[in-house]
Amino acid sequence: MNASPAIVILGASALATARRVQALYPRARIHGLQGRVEGADEPYQDFGDTLRALYRAGTPIIALCAAGIVIRSLAPALQEKGAEPPVLAVAEDGSAVVPLLGGLAGVNRLAREIATALEVAPAITTSGELRFGACLLEPPQGYALADIEQGKRFVADLLGGESLRIEGDAPWLAAARLPLAEDARRRVRVTCEARPAQRDELLIHPRQVLAEVQAPVDDLAALVHKALAHAHLAPAALAALLAPRRHMADARLAEAARALGVPLRFVAGEPLPPVHGAHEGIHLRLAESPAQAAAIGRPRGRLSVIGLGPGAAEHMTPAVRRALDEAQDLLGYETYVKMAEPLRADQVRHCSDNREEMQRARHAFELAAGGRRVVVVSSGDPGVFAMAAAVIEALHESADAEWHNVELEVLPGVSAALAAAARAGAPLGHDFCLISLSDNLKPWEVIEKRLDHAGAADLAMAFYNPISRARPWQLGRALEIVRQHRAAETLVVLGRDIGRPAEALRSLTLGELQPEMVDMRTLVIIGSSLTRRFPRAGGGDWVYTPRWYR
Repeated sequence: MNASPAIVILGASALATARRVQALYPRARIHGLQGRVEGADEPYQDFGDTLRALYRAGTPIIALCAAGIVIRSLAPALQEKGAEPPVLAVAEDGSAVVPLLGGLAGVNRLAREIATALEVAPAITTSGELRFGACLLEPPQGYALADIEQGKRFVADLLGGESLRIEGDAPWLAAARLPLAEDARRRVRVTCEARPAQRDELLIHPRQVLAEVQAPVDDLAALVHKALAHAHLAPAALAALLAPRRHMADARLAEAARALGVPLRFVAGEPLPPVHGAHEGIHLRLAESPAQAAAIGRPRGRLSVIGLGPGAAEHMTPAVRRALDEAQDLLGYETYVKMAEPLRADQVRHCSDNREEMQRARHAFELAAGGRRVVVVSSGDPGVFAMAAAVIEALHESADAEWHNVELEVLPGVSAALAAAARAGAPLGHDFCLISLSDNLKPWEVIEKRLDHAGAADLAMAFYNPISRARPWQLGRALEIVRQHRAAETLVVLGRDIGRPAEALRSLTLGELQPEMVDMRTLVIIGSSLTRRFPRAGGGDWVYTPRWYR
């Protein structure tokens, strides 16, 4: 199972069991029906729409409800067998685990894992697994079934009384209850050879072939296919595309690996298996086993600089969640790393003080240059007074080619100013600016000049880092400057911990605003001369700045 499962619940009574299942799969997200479930990771409004969207995205589904509602909800989205993700129904109290769909995608294995954790027996009904104790049509990672339809006929023959023999290395079948016989007409054949599966065999390809290219070229994937055909090797036996490390950043290599459906790995002096065949510059090497093939070379390191948003899980983008799920190392201020949970036990946390941005950025590059998947965590948006600038500055200052070969990406998040503005209505609906009142990295004189110009320009302003124990006076001075350009009736929004459990929102006027109303966790928005407010039906005010100007 490559994708993290989604745990879908309808009511609060299923939440305890959902948490037990989530402990088994820490990257799984609990989806709870809005208004009925508090504490879910992902609220949703319609059960059927949610299940169908997850199914179409290929996400494994663990639904804590009756099997019937799952089947009825997914019926419009069902596709041909073999193309579906695992789908299971689990009783709300954990007393039953029923695999429904995805027999060829590992649903029975998933059911056994969950049932073991819940201390119940899984309700597996697949004939082959019940008879033989293994799914012959789902070989483990590192092996690929040649023909699923022929495989179904093969298993049907075994269920009809035929025996089999095993040719090649298939260690995962050692504990299965198979009807083995040396003179059997049916056979499991494990080979890298390219040929159609015969009627009397289950053909499985071990991923042991490595395609090595010395320099990137156009149409590389097509050349690899030609080399495989020339050597009579099955495309499904291809384990990886290898290239020299000096070509790490060449997009043609990544494109070819995606087209071939294999990992891209880089070598520099590592001992390699002997050449098995060569054609048009492609050298094919045959490892002794899929495990050996998987250990050769190293991937291109990836460094993702991400923004968690203001704090609530629903404000985190899917791209950020994927980066967190795929990370091997996470670096950041400890508070922000904790906000990124749930995390897996094998993910390494490198927590540091909030003022150690450049050291953190350099450490991240060192890890990623070693081939690891690294995430640098910021709250809000990483490019707004956060880690993206520090990471890119560290790269700019470095002459290390390994650092520059790292796959660097910056994934946006919802900034504090946008989160607070959205809660209030639209106080940043016209031209605005963001100003940090911290003088740790810039002179206070520069801050005063910017406040003066922003006030004179009649821009709405959002203040980050407005006050702290070390800077108790600066917000007061900032307000003195702003009041030179704004009337006392100018509207102000204070958003504290927006998107977090202690969220607080308040609207008031510039004349009412006092520095002691604000702390370091408060975002201050000062409106323009046109910002206005009116009562909202549920209490409080709507605050907005119109898009017109007059």
